[in-house]
Amino acid sequence: MAKKRDDDEHEPVVKDKRRIDPETGEPRAVDDESAAAAPAEGPADGASDAEPALDDASSLDADIDHILSEAGQREIEEYRDRAARAEAELANFRTRVERDRQANREAVIAEVVRSLLPAIDDLDRAAAHGDLEGSPLELVAQKLQQAFERYGLRRVGAVGEVFDPSIHEAIAQLPSPDATEQTVADVVEIGWALGERLVRPAKVAVAVPQG
Repeated sequence: MAKKRDDDEHEPVVKDKRRIDPETGEPRAVDDESAAAAPAEGPADGASDAEPALDDASSLDADIDHILSEAGQREIEEYRDRAARAEAELANFRTRVERDRQANREAVIAEVVRSLLPAIDDLDRAAAHGDLEGSPLELVAQKLQQAFERYGLRRVGAVGEVFDPSIHEAIAQLPSPDATEQTVADVVEIGWALGERLVRPAKVAVAVPQG
């Protein structure tokens, strides 16, 4: 009989740890021992998982900031380049406008002067013969000359200067033993220039070397 009791003492004890009673379907109360034996779901594992997530988020934020910084820098450089091109175009536009304004001004003055050239020629010829000296026309001729000079009008053609077909019109050639190159021997009709614009070429006789 004692042997049988010993066998009963050593028989394994099976505990039903199911939390739902299979017969009633009701949840069972968890005893303290089972709760203590149950592995605690500590936040350590969750914390260890959260730390890499935080690191990934920080890295992602840094990458986004870097991308935005590069994009902003490229945009700034693009705006600077556009501003520089616009400034250069504006400067070129102002230069063209000023050049065209000056050219139009000279064209208008040249046209006025060209219409007055016959009267100026008559005054020059009268002055060359001494007919203007002491007369009222002498003062008129001086005022006209001063007015034209104020606008940049100048005479073209003088005896002794090298012949230049861009400002001289040769109406005669005079072979000369003393001439080493083509030079102005006589001015038949004075020429006029306004700045770089030739209003009328000077009509001249040209001394040329003897052949």
